[in-house]
Amino acid sequence: MNVLSQIPAVHQLKKHDRFLELITVLDVSEQVLTDWLSEQIDVVRNRVINNELNHEALNREKLIVLIFDQLNEKIHSFYRNNLQGVINATGVVLHTNLGRARLSKQAIEHIHKTASSYSTLEYNIQTGTRGSRHDIVEEYFKQLTHAESAMVVNNNAAAVYLVLKAIASGGEVIVSRGELVEIGGSFRISEIMEESQATLIDVGTTNKTHVSDYEKAITEQTALLMKVHKSNFKVIGFTEEVDTDDLVHVSRQHDIPIYEDLGSGTLFDFQKENVGAEPTVQAKVKSGIDLLSFSGDKLLGGPQAGIIVGKKMFIDKLKRHQLARVLRVDKFTLAGLEATLKSYIRGQERNDIPTIHDIIASSQSVWEKATKFVEKLNRASTSFICDIKPGKSKVGGGTMPDEKIDTYVVYVKHDFYSSEELSVKLRCFKNPIIVRVKSEAVLLDFRTVNDEELEQVIKAFLQIDMENL
Repeated sequence: MNVLSQIPAVHQLKKHDRFLELITVLDVSEQVLTDWLSEQIDVVRNRVINNELNHEALNREKLIVLIFDQLNEKIHSFYRNNLQGVINATGVVLHTNLGRARLSKQAIEHIHKTASSYSTLEYNIQTGTRGSRHDIVEEYFKQLTHAESAMVVNNNAAAVYLVLKAIASGGEVIVSRGELVEIGGSFRISEIMEESQATLIDVGTTNKTHVSDYEKAITEQTALLMKVHKSNFKVIGFTEEVDTDDLVHVSRQHDIPIYEDLGSGTLFDFQKENVGAEPTVQAKVKSGIDLLSFSGDKLLGGPQAGIIVGKKMFIDKLKRHQLARVLRVDKFTLAGLEATLKSYIRGQERNDIPTIHDIIASSQSVWEKATKFVEKLNRASTSFICDIKPGKSKVGGGTMPDEKIDTYVVYVKHDFYSSEELSVKLRCFKNPIIVRVKSEAVLLDFRTVNDEELEQVIKAFLQIDMENL
């Protein structure tokens, strides 16, 4: 029997009861559903040609069932967004693959209100004339950092590029060889400098750079002194670097502007909580630096953005540059930032902003959530073997790379399912649960799981157990 000849045509399958039923219950047009049906017919045909199906077991009816089953999978895939929320049970607070910082409730509400109506994105209510989107959050940054001025672009990589292009294009930029970093997505300082048409002058060595190295490299062509904060790696041992204060002194002596790419950047002093050694943006501004840039969706705890603060004369130049429009942020980013910054101004960042709350949460609070999970699971099922052990959480997002935060991790095994099978099943829920797998167990660190999500995790595990009955 020629199996290919048994595959029905599209017009025939459109008369089938399953297709007619789908038309009545789905909110997509008949044409879209027809296109999907045709696509699945092609998929089945190719599987037959590639001998992926048992030809002897196939007939016309089985092929029809297979096509409609695959069509149903296509429909389910359509109604499940590609970008969807997940529960992060890894304990990595700023998990890059999972979207980094969770926004505060205040930020989410402000974004929602801004999205559901017209807004004053570029409109001045007082004068009734056109306004500037730069004004929406600038005063907040000035108040919080004590900088003369501020602006926002779409991420910190964009901020680096804008500063180099606007301030140093055609000139030389001096930077320590030990600070020629690469961050995610193969973004290298040296290559972005080349793109900006500034000439890189690297000084010192990988492990040691002195003030004199900068001074010797200064020429009439020097347009900028640049410092890159090593927020995503750490060099230990026989090392020495020039701190910002000393480099500011050099810049003043030679009348050359100085810029620091702070990377993550933080307005909250985590050192006071005995977490890491990240310098605050405020401290850097106080040093007298001309320009400073950092991320919005890392330690700040806001939406993705690149924030540039510093001296007004340089910020004004950046605002006037043609790239400023290319790299500008939208109303949703500004709404999220405004609400986030207001939490800092009110002194409520510990309570409002999930990033800060999760990083400084005590190991005791994590243990309490872990205990609640284990107790509820054990009461409802005898198939799971749970063990709570001390562990270490990570900040993540290329931030505080050597910082390990004390936590408690739940190791979970199942009588029937392997750890990998459990992990896959957890990822397949409507609200996927992301865990770690180690030592033949799935690991859950509840530092990054809030109380509402904890209940969802418990229900998910119990549902998995029910599938095995």
